[in-house]
Amino acid sequence: MKAMVVFALMLIFGVFSADLPFSSAQTIFNVLDYGAKADGKTDDSNAFSAAWKAACSAATQNPTVVVPRSKDFLVYPLTFQGPCKSSNISFQVIGTINAPSSPSAWRGRNSRRWLIFHGVTGLLITGNGTFNGHGSEWWDLSCTDHPNMAGCATVIPMALNIISCKQSTISDIYTIDSAKFHVVVNQSSDILVENVHVTAPESSPNTDGIHVELSQNVLVNNSVIATGDDCVSIGELSSNITVSYITCGPGHGVSIGSLGKYGNSVKVEDIHVKKINFKGTTNGVRIKTWQIGLGYVRNISFEHITLESVKNPIYIDQYYCDINGTRGNCEPKSTGVHISEVTYDDIVGTSSSNTAINLNCSQSVACTGIHLSSIKIESDKSGKQVISECTNAHGTNSGVVQPKSCLQS
Repeated sequence: MKAMVVFALMLIFGVFSADLPFSSAQTIFNVLDYGAKADGKTDDSNAFSAAWKAACSAATQNPTVVVPRSKDFLVYPLTFQGPCKSSNISFQVIGTINAPSSPSAWRGRNSRRWLIFHGVTGLLITGNGTFNGHGSEWWDLSCTDHPNMAGCATVIPMALNIISCKQSTISDIYTIDSAKFHVVVNQSSDILVENVHVTAPESSPNTDGIHVELSQNVLVNNSVIATGDDCVSIGELSSNITVSYITCGPGHGVSIGSLGKYGNSVKVEDIHVKKINFKGTTNGVRIKTWQIGLGYVRNISFEHITLESVKNPIYIDQYYCDINGTRGNCEPKSTGVHISEVTYDDIVGTSSSNTAINLNCSQSVACTGIHLSSIKIESDKSGKQVISECTNAHGTNSGVVQPKSCLQS
């Protein structure tokens, strides 16, 4: 935790303090100067690519690509490739960057990802501008929502992708209506995501706000996320991840997982989720694994959480499966991911369902070292009571635990 805080302060006050946007030490690369039309209809991809290549190869410290205000840019799938010559490089979005709205426009292009920053060190994406994924037509084609529809789409673009980057920051941006995940941090380290606003309709499938996987030393902080899926999700091979000061809702809460879908060995540890306000979400804090998974999830903390009409406030689901396109009714397996050393502390508010604490652990591989402390969850319906349900969950309690704990010693 201390290392993460030091890292965040270093990013905010150290790495970028001497090179704030538009300082005299930098060179500006405005996409308009590279041929962008900014009419929202003409493909500006080549202009963005040219501006990035010029900035990335510039010898000056902190070159900055600028996407100017009050302008709409249409950009097709594009990769901003590193490494760059400067130790720091900024991508300042003040206007709006739009993805093509029709899935047919993606034919022959990368339909898995929209914008990719790959192999960049010292990247700063900022500017109070907007990334608009125009995902509504994709949602209508999603196999997740339409599993029986002929020709439904299994590959759908994720909007803003940070891949194999280091010591980088995403801050003060808006991302709306991504076709799939909005912000993805993948195979990266020492990443700060701060003051990000993410919005998509509650009905939009798989529109996770911020997804972290295969990454280490990531801080997601001080953001507002309202989507159709997880506000923040943490995937495979991730460690030392902190999620804090998030307003979440609507959406599916903050989730670790799902993990182990392909029977692989899971290694997720040192995940700390704190100061989260859930408003009308499907879940609060959740860990979800597939029965065929192996490996471990350990050293997890969920602290200082407030709940407003949350359906599943505290949830471990080790029976995550897919039967004919639907979840549930899973056949028991002899395998499982070992979940251990998980702390739930200072979690208060209301549940919209009868089961406020549901620790549904594997029958084959028990959850161990679970600790509940200072829990007070009540029904959001006057006169109703809430309960706890546990399966093979072992641990301890301290302080007030309401509803009454069902943990086994």
